[in-house]
Amino acid sequence: MAYTMEDIRKSQEIFYYLLEKHELREEDEQALYKAYTEEEDIQNIVKSQAETASCDIERYGNTIYLIPQEENNFLGYSRVELKKELCKSTATNKDYYLAQFVILTLLTEFFDGDGNSSRAREYIRSGELMNILSERLREGAAYEEEHNEEEMDTAGISFSDMCHAYEALKSDDKGSHAKTTKEGFLYNILLFLQKQGLIEYIERDEMIKTTKKLDSFMDWNLLNQNNYQRVKNILGVIENEQN
Repeated sequence: MAYTMEDIRKSQEIFYYLLEKHELREEDEQALYKAYTEEEDIQNIVKSQAETASCDIERYGNTIYLIPQEENNFLGYSRVELKKELCKSTATNKDYYLAQFVILTLLTEFFDGDGNSSRAREYIRSGELMNILSERLREGAAYEEEHNEEEMDTAGISFSDMCHAYEALKSDDKGSHAKTTKEGFLYNILLFLQKQGLIEYIERDEMIKTTKKLDSFMDWNLLNQNNYQRVKNILGVIENEQN
């Protein structure tokens, strides 16, 4: 298929905008948004450029997002980079898995996968989230002691290891931001998520809220029932079907 030079130029303009901003909202750039959504040739070129750059282009509502694929360490984060961002300098894989568990737990508290919107609550306070984390880690570790790991669909995550990593962190009720404390460990994860535009963390009120970007991503992409039930299973919060 032959494309016009104008189609190529416009598609490059859209893709560069997405590289810079990571999202294209109709209210911010109506001309670019209209070109992508109404011109099939332009949309195909943009998606082809994204594929070459190991990215996906997704449109949720009135916003178009550039989403790096899992192995894209140039536009996304490698495990080493994420570990450096989220964990203390001497972090092991246990600490890294613990950080991922914190994020998954936060998601399951906000999103239940039911109704017109998957979001189940308006906010959660950081203190409540810490209590939930402690409880689920203890429950998961206790369950592992009573059952063989083969019986649990945990994707290789050991609750015992994560629980030990969490308990190894110091406690500090003075609002420490050090990654070596429980409070600081959570704070830096929340700060990272806020920088990605996924949550709003109001530190003075210890309040965590989701953004429209995260709400849209969860509603339109992640929370199909297969993915959602697997996440809940990993976190050990699926109810017994016989209950």
